[in-house]
Amino acid sequence: MLKIQNFINGELIQPNSGDYFDNSSPVTGKIYSQVSDSDETDIDNAVASAKEAFKTWSKLPKKERYDHIMRLATEIEAHFNEMVEAESKDNGKPEWLARAVDIPRASENFRFFATASLHFDSEIHEMDGKALNYTLRQPVGVVGCISPWNLPLYLLTWKIAPALAAGNTVVAKPSEVTPMTAFMFSEICKKINFPKGVINVVHGFGHKVGDALSKHPDVPIISFTGGTATGEKIAAVATPMFKKISLELGGKNPNIVFEDAEFNKSVDMAVKAAFSNQGQICLCGSRLFVQNSIYEKFRDSFVEKTKSLKVGNPKNDDSNLGAVVSKQHMEKILECIELAKSEGGEILTGGKRLILDGDLSGGYYIEPTIIENLSHSCRTNQEEIFGPVVSIIPFANESEVIEMANSTKYGLSASIFTKDVSKAHRVAAAIDSGIVWVNTWMLRDLRIPFGGMKSSGVGREGGFKSLEFFTEPKNVCIKI
Repeated sequence: MLKIQNFINGELIQPNSGDYFDNSSPVTGKIYSQVSDSDETDIDNAVASAKEAFKTWSKLPKKERYDHIMRLATEIEAHFNEMVEAESKDNGKPEWLARAVDIPRASENFRFFATASLHFDSEIHEMDGKALNYTLRQPVGVVGCISPWNLPLYLLTWKIAPALAAGNTVVAKPSEVTPMTAFMFSEICKKINFPKGVINVVHGFGHKVGDALSKHPDVPIISFTGGTATGEKIAAVATPMFKKISLELGGKNPNIVFEDAEFNKSVDMAVKAAFSNQGQICLCGSRLFVQNSIYEKFRDSFVEKTKSLKVGNPKNDDSNLGAVVSKQHMEKILECIELAKSEGGEILTGGKRLILDGDLSGGYYIEPTIIENLSHSCRTNQEEIFGPVVSIIPFANESEVIEMANSTKYGLSASIFTKDVSKAHRVAAAIDSGIVWVNTWMLRDLRIPFGGMKSSGVGREGGFKSLEFFTEPKNVCIKI
């Protein structure tokens, strides 16, 4: 059986303990690989490797770092099909989704940030002929990158790419739930002889590996994407050590449809926002607010389109949804649906585990689920479910929907559907979200600042914001 090894100082090696744990495919529910059960000693070795490599990598001319990073992007593209298959098998998502989004974005992240680093300029402040100030942006050191299971390679490279481009070295901790493409990425680094120690990947459980990385004294900066509860733990460890931290956390995102919205497009987008990647995207629109005058018509159309979605074999192009990521997560989602029922929610469609035929019968599939008749303040509408579950709620006017949309502890993203430009600007400004889309969802520009408010995170990444985060500014004042 395949053993997923660590990648430290340019070599694939087993964990110091020699122990591994099983990795199942959510597509079938069957074990198909084993993951390194690493601990703090493996993190110590990886950090030492990265710290030594930093001495050279940080001093390389930007163009040389650019060339190395672009080689990585090219090699990912050379392994495109096998990485698509691996991402689907490990995560449960349809292959067409990994083909359209996950793997292309992995290589694009490297190309984008490598190129951006060549255009990252310095600030200059002239003091009326008395002095000249300029700002150096220098790499910080060893970066701890901790990535989640929903977009495994996509979000791992979203962190590694700008960290490298800015001149840092990396110790990455992928999710133990979906380690396969991170392992394949390590194999690619080894294959192309990427400079040793610049990229290190340590697999294992969060409470052992993630914690050790977060509190390591030689890791001055942490970039984390994942659940809010885990983010709180990282902040509790890293903040007293005065580490730089970027935390992209959970969301309970409102999708707001006004009566003047373009009806069919807003319905289609609501389906996409609720159920893409089995609802396992932090940006999914899991609370759907629809204005009273169109509520019943919209609800009926939304239910009809949702019922037409196919949950099936991730290898089939006609499968709209695949499996959720794990048995544990499937059980959590089903418990959340039962909670919604106990709170008075009515299941309009879905709500159950789906058992597929043949080899897929042990997989973790859930019907896309719509829930009605819930208060905006109930637990179901306040707590992140992170699955193919959406609640639909009517509203009367702007002020009411703004209050309901802002009622949760989260503030990651929101979508607004209206033809009234002034209304769009007013509501967008009033919503507590780091990202607000108008008449669309998940339209991403890599240059924009990405992150959330409140319990959805700390800091911003994306474009030059990433390069700013992964560097330290130093002002130099020259007296004239």
